[in-house]
Amino acid sequence: MNDLMKTLETPKNPDVPEIRSGDTVTVFVRIKEGENERVQQFKGTIIRSHGSGNSESFTVRRVASNGIGVERTFLTRSPIVEKVTIQSSGFTRRARLYFQRDRSGKKAKLRQKFTSSLYKFNNPPGCSDFYCTLFGLIRSFILCKQT
Repeated sequence: MNDLMKTLETPKNPDVPEIRSGDTVTVFVRIKEGENERVQQFKGTIIRSHGSGNSESFTVRRVASNGIGVERTFLTRSPIVEKVTIQSSGFTRRARLYFQRDRSGKKAKLRQKFTSSLYKFNNPPGCSDFYCTLFGLIRSFILCKQT
């Protein structure tokens, strides 16, 4: 039965990166109007990601121009989702950000998670992940002190 389920599983969309709750994203969605097909952008914050496999989905929340919150749920492997781009990552302690529904204005902002390009490095061959990460952090700290 398990082999049958794997054969029915749709392939993962390469234009959808790993996303987390708190990320500010732009989702490019295909919309069909009559015979015409166009791509529409939906910009917002991910408040929930759920499931795995074919049923994997995420919910994006944005505030419309008149102050009304709009939430939309997308299937990750759906052909309707053309691509997803991440604008910024927010620092969160929760997986589901439902408390954002009650907030507005500056209270609704999430702290931004900053990542430095200095921390991104290629592991040398034969090096375990923990020690390579530790070595990379020490090396980047020394590089920051020198500049």
